[in-house]
Amino acid sequence: MNTAHQDRFQHPAYQRSRRAYCLECMFEYFVSLLVTETFLAKLLSNIGMSDALIGVISSFISVAFLFQLLTVLVVDRITNTKRVAMLFHSASQLFFMALYLVPFLPIALPYKSVLVVVFILLAYFGNYFVTSLIYKWGNSFVEPTKRATFSAVKESVSLLSGMAVTLILGFVMDVFEANHNLEGGFLFAAAGILIFSLCDFICLSLMKSELRAASQKKGETAVRATEEKIPLREVMKNTLGNRNFRNVMILYTLWNVSVYTTVGFLGTYRVKELAFALGTVQLINVFGSLARALISRPMGVFSDRFSFSKGIALGMILVSLAFLMIVLTTPESRFLLIAYTLLYQIGQSGTGQNFLNITYSYVDARYFVQATALKNSVGGLFGFLASLGAGQLLKWIQQNGNSLFGIHVYGQQVLACISLVLMIAAFLFNILVVQKQKIMIQ
Repeated sequence: MNTAHQDRFQHPAYQRSRRAYCLECMFEYFVSLLVTETFLAKLLSNIGMSDALIGVISSFISVAFLFQLLTVLVVDRITNTKRVAMLFHSASQLFFMALYLVPFLPIALPYKSVLVVVFILLAYFGNYFVTSLIYKWGNSFVEPTKRATFSAVKESVSLLSGMAVTLILGFVMDVFEANHNLEGGFLFAAAGILIFSLCDFICLSLMKSELRAASQKKGETAVRATEEKIPLREVMKNTLGNRNFRNVMILYTLWNVSVYTTVGFLGTYRVKELAFALGTVQLINVFGSLARALISRPMGVFSDRFSFSKGIALGMILVSLAFLMIVLTTPESRFLLIAYTLLYQIGQSGTGQNFLNITYSYVDARYFVQATALKNSVGGLFGFLASLGAGQLLKWIQQNGNSLFGIHVYGQQVLACISLVLMIAAFLFNILVVQKQKIMIQ
């Protein structure tokens, strides 16, 4: 990489854009904290939904990845990435805010359930329609040899600041619930999402436009200007027609199926069977986030030095151990939930950002947006189907008095056992197939 190319990343506009992108991810993370796992479970339980339905709705994030397929079809028609990203991303966060207003509507439960589904789908449509665009846009300001390290720093900023947000929101919700005013807690959460969304919007506005940031210099790989059109046939040939990329898609699909078989159903397990207060759950999550933040940068440096796939392998080992903890967790051994949280969060430091960055290793940067959209859509679809099957299995076990084949067991323990087997299969596929592929330098 020549000196002129490296100097470009030291330009004040690039440095400002990196900082703005880092903060934008932080505020987006704050919003996600309020619309996933325990907080969402508390909201949906208040509306009157069953555990199985809550688990499926919690996993809508996976099927929402299908919205990224639209990105493949229209990305070449987008002439202003910044404008489109700000519009759809901001709209999606407002729909997330609207979720916390549903309990106040004077309508019957079936209509509230439908409205929740509609709001979640609209929110994730706006979010994932532009997610790969924003990721490519934000990373166009990052030196290619430092992508994993930058991703790790960005993740650490979100996690460390998110700990304070998690603690405050968790304990405030507990106070409202203790005073028999959980609806007041929902209004507090809605106000928080609105504030975070405004800050997110400001950060996006401070980032340099991709059209101006993208440059094509002789002898280097750069972001293709958005006005250049790539035929769909060429996109398919260099994505789905690329065997190395197909293997990455298989790996990501195995990961998604494993995770969505269990994780979406743990929110109710924590606060019901294990009887943890919401504030206690968030305190445990804070320790998990702190551990992940401390490990994230070393994991990023490791991945930049060796490969994204090897970083993923380390993460998978830890997540496998995390699922083993859930297999062993009962009300009598509920302290194992702490071990699960720590292992799962630290494992995510190896898989989360690396599953995004690994596309750079096997697909030309010109097709990054389309390849990422395809990978997330296929993996997300199978993840959602897995959550549907897991939801039915959980419902059946609960209806049988928490019994399977005459053995007393909680449904989430069975789901975690299935996830453990799938995660081991994903790890082996990574080691035996993906890591043997030639990495594309760009």
